[in-house]
Amino acid sequence: MIGTSTRGPNALHTVLTKFPENLPIPIVIVQHIPPWFTSSLANRLNGVSKITVKEAGGREILQDGTGYIALGGFHLTLRPFGKSVMTHLEQGSKDCIHCPSVDQLFMSAAQLKDYGKIAVIITGMGSDGTKGPIALKGSAHVKAIAESKENSVVFGIPKAANATGLIDETKDVEHISETVMKYL
Repeated sequence: MIGTSTRGPNALHTVLTKFPENLPIPIVIVQHIPPWFTSSLANRLNGVSKITVKEAGGREILQDGTGYIALGGFHLTLRPFGKSVMTHLEQGSKDCIHCPSVDQLFMSAAQLKDYGKIAVIITGMGSDGTKGPIALKGSAHVKAIAESKENSVVFGIPKAANATGLIDETKDVEHISETVMKYL
């Protein structure tokens, strides 16, 4: 799972294009973004990545080697579905500051007890992505990676995640993919 905000599309480009074609896990992504931009971001990243990148739909079974970008204006959460994991979309309220929310995604993943998880926090303003690592670290088999201060365009979200004391590694954005692969 990847959570990002301000300047996230460029950081996502750097991270996603470094994953191999045969990536043995799905990647679920929350980028704070308006709904009219999600599809074009997914298409652009799909065109330059070895993995498939798409806009996440609701009630969709996660597939290995696929990146799912949360639709702007909707929270993307994960739910068990038999032996698989399924996406769920929930429209955000009008007063929702971050929709989609990194914390909503991560907290839903914390409920998936039978799966290992890797949480990644990269560039962005604010603190969305602080509650999620706390919930995740309370569940089993979790590694958390945050982007380094020296490398981050906007260090708000990674800084807030680091302040929880629950981040396993802090890396420059260019090394996040290889760090994820190390934990597989």
